[in-house]
Amino acid sequence: MSFLSPRPASECAEYPTRSCLQSSQFITVLSLVGWRPEEGDVLPVSKACLRMCWVDRFDPLCQKFFMKGTTPNLPGILVDGTVQNQTRYKPICQLFNNAYRFATLYDTTKRIPVFSAYTFTGPPTDPRPDDPWMIEPQLDGVNNPVMQKIGGAHYEHQAGNYDYKRKNPLDYHAVNRGHLFPNSHAHNLDTQESTFTLTNIVPQDIKFNGGSWNDMEKNVRGKLMNDCISNNGKIEAYVVTGAVPSSNNKLNDRVNIPELLWTAYCCYNRNMNKRIAEAHWQWNKEIKKNTVNPVTLGKLEEMLNKYHKGKGVLVKVFPTNCPR
Repeated sequence: MSFLSPRPASECAEYPTRSCLQSSQFITVLSLVGWRPEEGDVLPVSKACLRMCWVDRFDPLCQKFFMKGTTPNLPGILVDGTVQNQTRYKPICQLFNNAYRFATLYDTTKRIPVFSAYTFTGPPTDPRPDDPWMIEPQLDGVNNPVMQKIGGAHYEHQAGNYDYKRKNPLDYHAVNRGHLFPNSHAHNLDTQESTFTLTNIVPQDIKFNGGSWNDMEKNVRGKLMNDCISNNGKIEAYVVTGAVPSSNNKLNDRVNIPELLWTAYCCYNRNMNKRIAEAHWQWNKEIKKNTVNPVTLGKLEEMLNKYHKGKGVLVKVFPTNCPR
């Protein structure tokens, strides 16, 4: 199963709350030593517990962003819903304007997301917003689950606006902010605005971001609108978009510039009476006649297995009922 029960309280007994907390956003108490709260109660916790206890899996409230509640398997990173290196990778249930909008697994060492997962329910209802960029305060030890507008602070475990400003006009890194969950795939204004958190962003080649990758996002949006219609007549598709980090290519010596980007979707097609799936990936650079052609889900997973290696575990973006 992808969403497991919390670890026993005894495993976190050294922390002040003596509880092992499951939520990466609202810290919902599920079990405590010496106290039995009602379901949904919220407990203020120490920075130490935030750093150490809440990072083992996604909050169940994020389950709706994954097909059948099943998170991707990425060997060495996330397996059967459990984060493998809990001091490095942080599952975030992205909270904006009192609602969860999408899910992100964030790499605090590379300072880029591993992936963002979301549901596509239709095209945007509003133009692209022009809001200030946001960060996730809980990644730097602040007990606050809500996205915040970026101030002037520098952040140890995540990227900031200053990382995307060229310190040297001759800097060879011609990159800008590349969305994993694209604003153009968000159905309402609040969700559109929520995509402008830097935990949903990777440094992306400017021409690639505005060129072939952008063309692919538009084409996929059209397919999702036409092909992903459920039996109740509503548009519904599950999408996961991720990045494979480079070995040592950094923006301003801090933020990893990914080697490649990938995306996949799975949905039910009522006209075909079956599930369909499609995937795309491409190197993070724009070259002449570069295109982002569709591949099967199986081909994408086969490619990702070259980068995510684990004993007896293979990459699986979606559950087995999605065609490979």
